[in-house]
Amino acid sequence: MKLSEVKTILGNLDTIAFQLPNGTLVPNHFHVTEVGKITKHFIDCGGTVRNEEVVNFQLWDSDDYDHRLHPEKLVHIIELSEKILEIGDLEIEVEYQGETIQKFGLDFDGANFLLSTKQTDCLAREKCGIQEEKPKVKLSQLQGASNNCCAPDSGCC
Repeated sequence: MKLSEVKTILGNLDTIAFQLPNGTLVPNHFHVTEVGKITKHFIDCGGTVRNEEVVNFQLWDSDDYDHRLHPEKLVHIIELSEKILEIGDLEIEVEYQGETIQKFGLDFDGANFLLSTKQTDCLAREKCGIQEEKPKVKLSQLQGASNNCCAPDSGCC
């Protein structure tokens, strides 16, 4: 999800809720302790130089049970960050403390912001000799397949 989408959604909300991939909600007294621009300049395993930029939200909660972050306050924090850090309309990554600092993607289901799992990947599969995995399909799943497809005079061969 891009930063502009989050700002639009926040403009239509009365409260903010973040839902973890397991379905539980981040406690509603969370803080957004950071809004930042993360720049990653790296070389992949195939030798290609890459640059990636994302907007980072860091969520944190403690025993401050009276605290509630309202949508308009988060919009203000985002707009200040855009101006001072020169943040463009980038994809958002969310950090939240689990057993260690976890990084999530961000979606929205109409009520809650959804923290979605992220995966590592090889960016140079062709140079590493990694074949793309071919989908495994049962013959019975092929279009037009039936139990008698290879019967004599069926025309399948």
